[in-house]
Amino acid sequence: MLPTPYGWRLRVKLLDGQVPEDYAKVADRFAHSWRVHGVRVLEHKPGRITLLATRRDPLKVVTVPGGSAELLVVRPGVLENGEPWVMDFRTVPHWLIVGATQSGKSNLANAVIKALAPQPVAIVGFDLKGGVEFTPYASRLSALATTRKESVDLLQELVTEVEDRMATCRAHGARNIWKLAESARPVPIVVLVDEVAELFLMADKSEKDEVSKTGTALLRVAQLGRAFGVFLIICGQRVGSDLGPGVTALRAQLTGRVCHRVNDPETANMALGDLDPAALDVARSIAPETPGVAVVAG
Repeated sequence: MLPTPYGWRLRVKLLDGQVPEDYAKVADRFAHSWRVHGVRVLEHKPGRITLLATRRDPLKVVTVPGGSAELLVVRPGVLENGEPWVMDFRTVPHWLIVGATQSGKSNLANAVIKALAPQPVAIVGFDLKGGVEFTPYASRLSALATTRKESVDLLQELVTEVEDRMATCRAHGARNIWKLAESARPVPIVVLVDEVAELFLMADKSEKDEVSKTGTALLRVAQLGRAFGVFLIICGQRVGSDLGPGVTALRAQLTGRVCHRVNDPETANMALGDLDPAALDVARSIAPETPGVAVVAG
């Protein structure tokens, strides 16, 4: 048994025929028997697991860690085991963040901007709430779009930027910008989109072409951006397949997922269903009086 700041870790050797899921199914029983807040099962190596017991809830009083000195790494919160939640864009380049009004989604986006602000990165904002969320950061942002027309133009500029970076890497015989000499390496770009549904909603058929251009450009940035230093954070209150096939295709590129409290099961399923179906019930059980609590995958 190894002590931790919030409890202890216990390594367990599995008997023949046992699997980690056998222990996960009775984790709540362990918590009651040991009189602790919770017990989680962590896979250690084949034939062995680690049981992580927490004596108190680390999310009850949260102290967000300080900024990171590492490029494209932010620590916007705390995990339920008390460890810092680390978002490393070079490891998980694109994120989908969903949550209803007052669930903490916008605060998370603001925390990411604040953590990235001191770093040598460009930050591009798409604020489809008319600019109310990201305008306070306008002096730090490299570009800000607040309407769909502005968004279409800005997305086309991002696609052109990605293509220019591809040409630079090809000319230097590099597979990505991180293989380039520092003097030739372009600045990383982090793109934040708030209320992504506004980019895909159509009032009438006259907007179909604009929506198609928007979805195609956003998908191209997602598909090609990782290797060329362009990273996405897509946020929305309501994200579902009814917004069109472009949203489903985009979701497949967003390997990092954050699901705050949502008002409909479709949004939770869009965020977590293809990664961890078992997390859907947990996401839908987040109480309205706990803004900022979310299920994270990726």
